Amino acid sequence: MKRSSERILTTHTGSLPRPDALVELHLTRARGGSVPDAAYEGAVAAAVDAVVRRQIEAGVDLIDDGEQSKAGFVAYSNERLAGFEPYKRPPGTKPFAGSRELRDFPEFYDQHSGPGGHVDSVICTGPISYKGDAQLKRDLANLKRTATHPSVTEVFVPCASPASIEGWQMNAYYKTSAEYLHAIADAMRHEYQAIVDAGFLVQLDDPWLAMRYMMDPDGSIADVLKWGRIRVDALNYALRDIPMDRIRYHTCYGINMGPRTSDLELKHFVDLVLSVHAGAFSFEAANPRHEHEWQLWENVKLPDDKLIIPGVVTHTSVLVEHPEVVAQRIVRFANVVGRERVIAGTDCGFATNPGGVPEIHPTVVWAKFASLVEGARIASDALWKRT
Repeated sequence: MKRSSERILTTHTGSLPRPDALVELHLTRARGGSVPDAAYEGAVAAAVDAVVRRQIEAGVDLIDDGEQSKAGFVAYSNERLAGFEPYKRPPGTKPFAGSRELRDFPEFYDQHSGPGGHVDSVICTGPISYKGDAQLKRDLANLKRTATHPSVTEVFVPCASPASIEGWQMNAYYKTSAEYLHAIADAMRHEYQAIVDAGFLVQLDDPWLAMRYMMDPDGSIADVLKWGRIRVDALNYALRDIPMDRIRYHTCYGINMGPRTSDLELKHFVDLVLSVHAGAFSFEAANPRHEHEWQLWENVKLPDDKLIIPGVVTHTSVLVEHPEVVAQRIVRFANVVGRERVIAGTDCGFATNPGGVPEIHPTVVWAKFASLVEGARIASDALWKRT
């Protein structure tokens, strides 16, 4: 895993805007409609070509395929894991239903939330196994074909963590949640390993670790940490024997442009995050609810072989950050943990679940990326004392 040895490198969380036509194909397939394979595969390949080119043109160093082939950052697992059947959630189910956030701000979420995820949920009704080799092979081939520009420092592939899949998909087969969780971990390990074997970094997307407190109004912080330890152990089990320096880990509070007053503070679970078998850690740090948490790293011992990828532009606001603001955020982290161990990132993805909750318009996303890259340049000049 590359370090910021000569300048601050830039990256993002993974999900990027999809073309409208591709979104419609995803919607049609998710709703059981028929889409010719050739049309779908051609649309995915073209979208990957375009989004890789946009990242290169923007000057981003560590890139991915923008998850163009995925209907959602977790929902894609619906077609890659055997043992599940479609499940219809009750009509009118809202994002964050039953959460502290919706409890505290019902009027806001009634007005601003979308109609819910555009992909139906699934429920586990049989033994879980991995059946997504064809889709995975396609994704890796598309990246190998497109991400070859000399300016590309490294390429990563985002994947859903076992806890993410467990959290969104219901279980009616395994006797215990532990059995269910470990069955998912065993199956998804195949995907994680294949990505690394193909020469890419694998990124585990694990928002449930940070979101559990918000989603469980009756749970205490101690309850959440106990729950989280079991999930981190399962994730580490799935990552066993994969070199730590080929793994990125991301946790966040979801795509939520809301009040966010019930977010669990990083200070409560940073030790749990750092216990993940990964070489780099991506987290929210660029929005008003979490920007102050950079100070936490003054007292947290970051192991010498690990990096951090703090968000320095956010998905929670349409305001495009000024590059000087981005630079200041980067410099704060670099002064605490060392410039070589900071990669400038984003708080979360920018198109994780089209149709679910409001997200940032594509034109704004790319403007934010321009600020990300320019801010990293300004920070690099300051940190390496360039004139």
